[in-house]
Amino acid sequence: MGLFSSRNDPASPAQSSSVGAGEVPAQALERLRSMRGAGGKPAFFTSDLSVNEFALVKQAGFDPLGMVVGSSIYHIGYQRGQWSQSQELNVLSQAMYHARELAMTRMEEEADALGADGIVGVRLDVGRYEWGESLAEFIAVGTAVKSRDGHSHRTIENKPFTSDLSGQDLFVLRKSGYRPVALVMGSCVYHVAHLTMRQAWKTLNTNIEMGNFTQSLYDARELAMGRMQAEALHLKAEGVVGVNLVQRSHGWESHVIEFFAVGTAVVPAPGAVVAAEPSLTLSVNDPSP
Repeated sequence: MGLFSSRNDPASPAQSSSVGAGEVPAQALERLRSMRGAGGKPAFFTSDLSVNEFALVKQAGFDPLGMVVGSSIYHIGYQRGQWSQSQELNVLSQAMYHARELAMTRMEEEADALGADGIVGVRLDVGRYEWGESLAEFIAVGTAVKSRDGHSHRTIENKPFTSDLSGQDLFVLRKSGYRPVALVMGSCVYHVAHLTMRQAWKTLNTNIEMGNFTQSLYDARELAMGRMQAEALHLKAEGVVGVNLVQRSHGWESHVIEFFAVGTAVVPAPGAVVAAEPSLTLSVNDPSP
């Protein structure tokens, strides 16, 4: 049983049943099919790219096909951390990683339905709702694109490439002789030990590094970074660009934090020549208020 109704079963718009990890709603598949120009209708695209990004993605050699979305509402289990011990909370780490993977997989399935080579401008968000204290919605959103150069840009696992780079960064990356492979990520949920009363008194009115806190946060970030790098190495990437390292508590207790590392794995593009020469650009946009 899955989240949504099977596309083989007749159902009214108000009805829904469930799907597996890699499936998408029947309504989404119908929307995507109509965008491809089925039944003699012209093709139609949607995109969450800005006008500037849209133009630069086109110049980078890709045609936008449509906005694609993946979602997973996930029940996050409970794991108690020891008051005086710093440690990774594996149950929570696995939950946060698996939920994002489900959302990413469904987004990639939508891109496949459009016949896309990849997805650009990917955003990963986590939302919580009042009606589910232990529930969180994980959403992946991006614009599916098709390459005009005739080369396959899919991953070694035959999935569309994914990237969270902006249209501007994608254009520069392509001009520099590289191409995106996949959005790679690593997650670590960590419990930071509390200070004992004696430790707290010792540091009172004293300028001193808090070694316990420093080591805990350092270890957690390194675990997240290491997992992101492992994903990139698995995909035979040369490196990861645009890395973003975020920490959030997601409503857990104050000493439980998730460290999340995400970036775009890249490889040299076939037939790459030389890197683009930097050029001076004068913006004619009004300054931000």
